[in-house]
Amino acid sequence: MEILALGGLIVAAAMVFAVFGLAMLLVKGVVLLILLPLRLVFWMLTLPFRLAGGLIALLVLPVVAVIGLLFAVVAGLLAALVPLLPVAALAGLIWLLAKSTTKPAAA
Repeated sequence: MEILALGGLIVAAAMVFAVFGLAMLLVKGVVLLILLPLRLVFWMLTLPFRLAGGLIALLVLPVVAVIGLLFAVVAGLLAALVPLLPVAALAGLIWLLAKSTTKPAAA
């Protein structure tokens, strides 16, 4: 008997939630119906600015791409050359040592 009462309670709660959901859907529809003209007006007012922004972005894109490519090339060169700095320092020390111990030939 208790299970039957529990089932009735669940069905009653589902009906209350369905009515509440339907009411909220109606409120949402009315709000959107009122706000739709405002959205359209706002869209029409901001259209020139969005078009200008898109045009500026299209004009700036090649410049940014070239700068990015330049940074990538410099970063690649640095990544290749920085590990060679100790070797270059050692070669420079050997060259200085060799130059200081040898005497130039008399001219």
